[in-house]
Amino acid sequence: MTRPRISARISAISESATLAVDAKAKAMKAAGRPVIGFAAGEPDFPTPDYIVEAAVEACRTPRFHKYTPAGGLPELKQAVADKTLRDSGYRAEAAQVLITNGGKQAVYEAFATLLDPGDEVLVVAPYWTTYPEAIKLAGGVQVDVVTDETTGYLASVEQLEAARTDRTKVLLFVSPSNPTGAVYTPEQVEAIGRWAAEHDLWVVTDEIYEHLTYGDASFTSIATAVPELGDRVVILNGVAKTYAMTGWRVGWLIGPKDVVKAATNLQSHATSNVSNVAQAAALAAVTGDLSAVARMREAFDRRRQTMVRMLNEIPGVVCPEPKGAFYVYPSVKQLLGRDLGDGRRAQTSLELAEIILEETEVALVPGEAFGTPGYFRLSYALGDDDLAEGVSRVAKFLSGTR
Repeated sequence: MTRPRISARISAISESATLAVDAKAKAMKAAGRPVIGFAAGEPDFPTPDYIVEAAVEACRTPRFHKYTPAGGLPELKQAVADKTLRDSGYRAEAAQVLITNGGKQAVYEAFATLLDPGDEVLVVAPYWTTYPEAIKLAGGVQVDVVTDETTGYLASVEQLEAARTDRTKVLLFVSPSNPTGAVYTPEQVEAIGRWAAEHDLWVVTDEIYEHLTYGDASFTSIATAVPELGDRVVILNGVAKTYAMTGWRVGWLIGPKDVVKAATNLQSHATSNVSNVAQAAALAAVTGDLSAVARMREAFDRRRQTMVRMLNEIPGVVCPEPKGAFYVYPSVKQLLGRDLGDGRRAQTSLELAEIILEETEVALVPGEAFGTPGYFRLSYALGDDDLAEGVSRVAKFLSGTR
């Protein structure tokens, strides 16, 4: 009998759709094509200078040339605990913090630590592309709670209750949301948290976009809003989005001490400590003020409004106004099956995204990547000129005026 070369567990993992689209766009650009990419969720700003200088100094510090504790530098763990109290009102000890290699490792380790095979996780769709793979690798079963543009991509307690079974162990709660930019009101957060507590569910809450809200929207941590969740909540976060540090790869997990200890044991065998230089940079970030993110948020807000307006001017596109993060998630369902010229008709948003990339040299991520076909995700974390040019190209193509 011929044995498979790749295990079934790893073969079942899908490539990150957002990174795949971004890589294709960059390859086309490298080949000389004027591609504009809306795929990657990455601020177009450089990491603030004071953070970079902290990393340079760390390179000169012999202590950082050696192994450090697998769970993170003690001073960074304490700083993350202090920053969490400052920003969300949630009080945690340093022993409840695990420093991870980016937010993705925190996501995986949270589910690997909490789930046994067959345990169900309620996931609001549209969802970020990494969640399903992490749940699957941990042996969990994802149960989708599907939302759409008519509710601003917000799930209700009634929807969550309808999806709950006696196998449900975890609710994944994300606000502000990637890919939709949806932000739950404090009242909605409290209602969902109380429902989870009533049914003894764990809540894994991804708070990576906590500082990116607009207008009258505000971030509310479910861990703070509903103290009765007690020790059944795990918070995921990191420096990537707030401080324009996507490449530095520093995230963290905050939770009960037994969960953090178990996840730290896993990390000690998987990667050991996060790069000490990156941890020193993260320490400077979380102990500094938020002036840098305030400047970025102002630019994102301006771009958000421009993109929503331009997309809604395209016949057949419906784009709700996002309240947070730096994405829009317009519906393009009315465009499917329509003649795009030369007799071509896209039957799916995936096909439409491929046609748009080839015809307009604009890279978008189709809704299939986020569990809801018929939509696109566009990041507005790119320069104003590129944003306007990219959306204009798409508009001209879809309107038949190219």
